[in-house]
Amino acid sequence: MKKILALILVAVLTLSVASAAFADAPHDTNGDGKLVIYGIYKSGDQEWFLNEGESAKATVEEAGGEFHYVDIALDGQKMMDAIEQASANGADGIVMCPNDQTMSQNVVDTCKEYGIPVVACDDALEVNGEKIVPWVGIAGYDIGKSCGEWMCEYIEENNLADDETCGVLLLTINTVSSCVPRTDAEYDVLMEKFPQFEETNRIFYADYDGTTEKGNIYSAAVITGNPQITKWLVMGANEEGVVGAVRALETAELDAESCCVGMGAYMSSEEYEKGSCLKASPYFSAVAIGNYGVTTLFKIIDGEEVEMSTAVPAVITTPENYKEILG
Repeated sequence: MKKILALILVAVLTLSVASAAFADAPHDTNGDGKLVIYGIYKSGDQEWFLNEGESAKATVEEAGGEFHYVDIALDGQKMMDAIEQASANGADGIVMCPNDQTMSQNVVDTCKEYGIPVVACDDALEVNGEKIVPWVGIAGYDIGKSCGEWMCEYIEENNLADDETCGVLLLTINTVSSCVPRTDAEYDVLMEKFPQFEETNRIFYADYDGTTEKGNIYSAAVITGNPQITKWLVMGANEEGVVGAVRALETAELDAESCCVGMGAYMSSEEYEKGSCLKASPYFSAVAIGNYGVTTLFKIIDGEEVEMSTAVPAVITTPENYKEILG
C-alpha cells in the first residue's frame, strides 16, 4: 500500500508540474516586447539548484521568454549585483534563493525600487520569521518527520535503542530558516520514540553551510572526537551534508554498521548503486519548485493574487524502490 501511495504521489506531482507549465502566458511588464526572467541561486553549482534552474528555464521558454541563470556562490554582494544586472537587462521578474536571509528586506526593497517582482524559492525572503514575498519550497517539518520515522523503524529493527555504541548525528544548518524545521522534526520524532538517546548523551550535532565539503569536515570532527560510538545514525538538513557524512564514515571505517538518511534524493541513486551507508532519502522535486516558482511569478506579473507559501510533497526512497520513484 505504501508503495502504491508513493507512486500515486509522484504521478500527481508529475502531472501538476506538466499542467503548470502551460499556465497563462505572462504579459511583458516593461514594454520592451520580450519576457526576461532571472533565476538567482545561492549555490548555483549544486545539483539541486541546477535541476531547479533547468525547470525554471523550461517554463520560461515555454512561455516564449528567456531565462538567465545566476550562481551567486553564497556571496551577498553577488546577490545584490545580480539584481542590478537583472534590472539593467530589462528583467520582468526574478525567482531566487537568497544566500543570506538577514538581507531579505534589502533584497525586496531593491527589487521594488527597480520595479521587478520577485518570488523566493527554497529559502524564504522574510523578516522576523514572516515571509515578505511569496515563497515556493518544501514542507520542511513534515519531510524531516518522515526521515525521523524511517530512522526510528531502522533503530527498532536493528535493536539499537539501548546499544551504547550507537549514536545519532544531526547535521544542522541553523542560519537558514527553511532548513531548521527539517532537523527539528528529526529530533522530535526520535525523542518521542527513543528518549534514551538524549538521556545517555548519544545525540551529537554538526552545524555546516550546506556543502558536501563542510558536511564531511564537521561530521568527521564529531566522529573522530567520539570513539565510544562505532555505529552512527545520521540525519541532516540537505543531501550534500549527509553525503559528506557518508564519506567521513567510510574514511573512519565505520560505515558498515552505520546508517544515513539523506534529504532530497537527488544524490542518492549513486549511493544506492554503490551500496553505501546512505540507506534512505525523501524525494521532493527541484523540478516542481523551479516550475512553481516561475508560474507563481507569472501570476504576480499578470496582477493575480497568489498564496504566500507553496510547498511540494515528498516520498521516501530506498535502494529497493528508488528506480520506480525517481525513474
